[in-house]
Amino acid sequence: MSENTKNSFVAYEHKEITVKREMEAIYTDGYPSFGWKPDGRGVSLSGLTSVNLKFKRDRKITNREELTKLQREFENCAKEIERMEDAKVTLPSVVGYVIGLVGTACMAGATFAYLASMIPLCIVLAVPGFIGWIIPYFCYLRVKRSKTNKVTPLIDCRYDTIYEVCEKSNGLLHI
Repeated sequence: MSENTKNSFVAYEHKEITVKREMEAIYTDGYPSFGWKPDGRGVSLSGLTSVNLKFKRDRKITNREELTKLQREFENCAKEIERMEDAKVTLPSVVGYVIGLVGTACMAGATFAYLASMIPLCIVLAVPGFIGWIIPYFCYLRVKRSKTNKVTPLIDCRYDTIYEVCEKSNGLLHI
């Protein structure tokens, strides 16, 4: 057997991660900076919202410890970005649902007041009931805009951190 054949064997370590579709590009662009090569893609159990990404890298990669540390920092920043993106709609949704629920309760009270022949009370409760059904959408938009304005600079900062981490790790790969 020639010496080239002996040395051509490469032992790979494999990694499979499940990420949201919105974050797929970040992971597929970032992981090669840590020595990982794409090794396929699959559909996750959560269906349309997530995707499984498969990667492999040489087990004998140089600077493995530093790369692993930087990769953890990358993954933490990516998770923070996901949480902040989710936060953009969580609070606005809760506000909208609560206002809608209060409107529904007023409308139920108006219905019972009507059935009890208490027409003035029915009118008093029906007005906030209708308002409680109309206003949630506009409150949702307003709170979402406010939350987005607060969170967007933080998300941009995390993206900058990700790019710096990838740049450092890419430098370690090519030493």
